[in-house]
Parts: sequence; C-alpha cells; structure tokens
Amino acid sequence: MTELIPYVAPAVLLLLILASAIKILPEYVRGVVFFLGRFQGVKGPGLIIIIPGIQQMTKVDLRVITLDVPSQDVISKDNVTVRVNAVLYYRVLDPERAIIRVEDFGSATSQLAQTTLRSVLGKHDLDEMLSERDKLNADIQEIIDAQTEEWGIKVANVEIKHVDLNETMIRAIARQAEAERERRAKVIHAEGELQASKKLVEAADVMSTNSGAMQLRYLQTLADMSSSNASTIVFPLPIELMENFTRFTGKKTKPAPEDEPGQSPDS
Repeated sequence: MTELIPYVAPAVLLLLILASAIKILPEYVRGVVFFLGRFQGVKGPGLIIIIPGIQQMTKVDLRVITLDVPSQDVISKDNVTVRVNAVLYYRVLDPERAIIRVEDFGSATSQLAQTTLRSVLGKHDLDEMLSERDKLNADIQEIIDAQTEEWGIKVANVEIKHVDLNETMIRAIARQAEAERERRAKVIHAEGELQASKKLVEAADVMSTNSGAMQLRYLQTLADMSSSNASTIVFPLPIELMENFTRFTGKKTKPAPEDEPGQSPDS
C-alpha cells in the first residue's frame, strides 16, 4: 500500500483533468470554442473534448427565447401619455457572431426592443395603437430584426401586450364613444325619415291617379283604429261630402265694383 501512495495524487489529478475536458452538449446547445483566445469553431451537439487551460468554450442555446419587454412610457403623436409593454421572441442562428460581435446578446436585444418600442409607437396616434396592433407589431419586428441580424439573431415575433391609460383618458374615450354612437343613431334616424318621405311621395302619386285608392286607405285606417284598444270613437264620413264641402268653402266672394271717377256717391 505504501508503494501506491506516490501514484494516487497524479491519478486524481488526471481524473480531474479528464472530467473538465469532457463536455456533453444537448441537441439544442452549441459550443463556441476558443484556442488560446482565438476563435476555433462551433462544436456540438454530443461529446466534446476541451483541453483545459488552452481551450475555452461558451455555450449558446439555440431554442426560441421569450423576452418580456418592460413597460415603457410612450407619448403618442396626439400627445397622449400611455404605458406599453410587449413580449419578444427570438433565437440565435449564428452562435459565432452572437458571442464575438456583442458582449451580451440577451441584454442588447432587450435594450434594443425597449428603445424601438418607444420610437415606433411615438409616431402613431392613440387610436392606431388600440386598433392597428398587427401593423405596429410587424413594424417593430422588422426594425429589431434588421439590427440584430448582424449579431446572428433572428427575431421571430413581437406582440404588444398592454396599452395602459390613465383614468382621465379612459373617461374621455368613453365620452367620445358615446358621442359617436349618438351621432350614428341620429344619422340612421335621418336616413329613415328620408326614405320614408320618398315612399310617402310615391304613395301619394299612386293614390292621386286612382280615386278608389284613397277610399281603400281610409277604410284601412278605420280598421286599424278599431282593432286597437283606444277609446276614440270614429264616425265614417263619405269623401264625396268632404269634396262638396271643400268646393263650397273654397269659393271667393265677388268684390264690389269701384265707383267711377267723376260720379258722386248718391248718383
């Protein structure tokens, strides 16, 4: 046993070196390897052997990363202050550029998303923020993706989650919506009156060509009134009698002749 003691320390040291040299990377992870500080290559997945002290490896996850963009104070184009937050989905396409060209690609993407969110939404009115989210999401995604492409990062999607308004603005929007509903109701009512007047004119033209049509309408009105629960008593009156009465009352009295000049009133 005493003879094996000198070999124990080297054996333990060798096992430690082998343990630190052998790396196993899953399918969704790649390793960016540096040899004496210089980029050597991207390795993985599977079993990777790294020489300790000479080679260094940085792991990069290739799965889609969900980034929650913090709430941002945005002043819209129509000078309305709102708080907006969003969520961003991105993934690393090129591990080499993601490690070499940017110090921390996760933090850099987060800061870029915040500034882009403020700048893009600040160019639109409040109504556009509330009604055209798909268009705003596409604009934000396009701008962020164009800048992160140099880092080897692909932005898959951007979604605006919440647009928070203060109580004063909420009440103002409610009053605006109520006024808009009242305006639509008045327009619809006016259009109905216009259509009804046109139909009444057409009906009057039809009735004027046939005297019996007025009589039928008169009888229909009497039937409608008798079928209701009204307490009104209606006495039918012939239309011919009304026509004679109108003709009699419509005659004008003949004016008295004026006196001729030169004659006395007694002559």
